[in-house]
Amino acid sequence: MDQIFMLLASVFAGLCAASVVLLVAEMISAIDVEKAQFGEDARPIPVLFRIFLPFTPNFRRLCSSESLAGTMKKLREQLAMAGYEQVLTAEQFMTVRILFGALGVLFTILFFASDNAMAGILVLFCAVLYPQVWLRSLITKRHLQILKALPNVLDLLTLSVEAGKDFVTALRDILGRRPADELGLELRKALHEIQLGRPRQTALKEMTQRVRQPELTSVMNAIVQSDELGVSIGQVLRIQAEQLRAKRFARAEKLASEAPVKILFPVALLIFPAVFTVVIAPMLMRALEMFQ
Repeated sequence: MDQIFMLLASVFAGLCAASVVLLVAEMISAIDVEKAQFGEDARPIPVLFRIFLPFTPNFRRLCSSESLAGTMKKLREQLAMAGYEQVLTAEQFMTVRILFGALGVLFTILFFASDNAMAGILVLFCAVLYPQVWLRSLITKRHLQILKALPNVLDLLTLSVEAGKDFVTALRDILGRRPADELGLELRKALHEIQLGRPRQTALKEMTQRVRQPELTSVMNAIVQSDELGVSIGQVLRIQAEQLRAKRFARAEKLASEAPVKILFPVALLIFPAVFTVVIAPMLMRALEMFQ
């Protein structure tokens, strides 16, 4: 019985340590260190990233090797999807990943030397995964913000186009009046390219390749096709706005239906064992003492 209690205590101690590590990482990532170089948007960078960035030139030869060409290309795409292509380069992010791994190995050796292997493995696991998890969370958050803002922008574009404005003028007027957000930043980039002389279809396609948000890609492809086929762009925008609202409503229903299932895991893993240990364990110990 004592071994079972020791095992439960070790498991809960490991979960608490993991929670503390994740909390500290979240607090560090929330610190705003650097401003974005495009527009007025502030792009926060974790403090540890900022500490490791000066070491980027030392790893330039490693990052430019042929074996990492595919990885570097994927990192550039992910940084563009997160909106950080003006803040971090793929070489800088790869350097940060390498240094995080080296730091994790160093702490793992120290923990193993102090006979605390479990904590060392946990630190190594968090250090290796943290940069990529941070980047993916940025992409997910940005795509969600674009999805929320897209139907309202399409409604405004529809009203403006049906009132007699052309697409570029309507887009410029709308972006000038609405507050800056992730969708607005991408649309401003595309509008700036169009004003510099790039064809509208090319600018919109490059925006979809840069962001890679499914709903935004669908809308921009519909606009490009309407230009190619000569279809009324106002009707296309109205249809796309209605479809996006239906998708957003369906997504909200899906998340609401998944909530009871998702809550089962923390209840079964954290709450129920704690209640079992506090309430039933003393009763079992007294029962064993009586039988003995």
